[in-house]
Amino acid sequence: MKQGRSLIELIDVWKSYGVSQVLRGVNLNVEEGDFISIRGRSGVGKTTLLKLIGLLETPDAGEVRFLGRVANRLSDDEKSKLRLNYIGFIFQFFNLIPSLTVLENIELPLALAGVDRCERRRRVMGLLEYFGLTSLAGRFPDTLSGGERQRVAVMRALANNPRVILADEPVSSLDDENSKLLMELLTKINRERGVTIILTTTDLYEKLPTNRDFTLRDGCLIEIDGR
Repeated sequence: MKQGRSLIELIDVWKSYGVSQVLRGVNLNVEEGDFISIRGRSGVGKTTLLKLIGLLETPDAGEVRFLGRVANRLSDDEKSKLRLNYIGFIFQFFNLIPSLTVLENIELPLALAGVDRCERRRRVMGLLEYFGLTSLAGRFPDTLSGGERQRVAVMRALANNPRVILADEPVSSLDDENSKLLMELLTKINRERGVTIILTTTDLYEKLPTNRDFTLRDGCLIEIDGR
């Protein structure tokens, strides 16, 4: 797979909460088409790092650049627009809205972006068909298995045709079979749709279908060679 231009850059990024220094001078350059893992034990700052990349938090020092723009200098409204149009999020515990059907959960980011109803339905049904899950459209989250919920969360992350998907420990609540299915799904998205993917995991040694792997330890991000 060919890599593209720089999509995201973190330059000497520091972040703390009170007296706890979580990130210490982190540097990262993410190119379009990358599939990246960030490995580390629970509590080392992986979620914080994804929040900074996803423009949900601001570093104490350093820069976060998104498509060349220094994102941490943008207004909240500008950051929100970047998130809506360029970034998809997959959360550890799915974060589906129980009162909405699968179809309605997936189309929620489109509604927030102001996409009209007919176009929303067209895009969502296209995603359901692409992944062979049209039978789930009218069901509610509490009637789905864990694996089905996570696949719905993936489709919701894809709804706005993002350039990058940020996945926070996406397999941590799944069994081995569904973990394998989810990784196959993310690989398909990366290879066939060209979406950049950054995921976190507490598994320090698992072989993943990534082209770059990092470990986060003591606030420092270190690239792992030879994978």
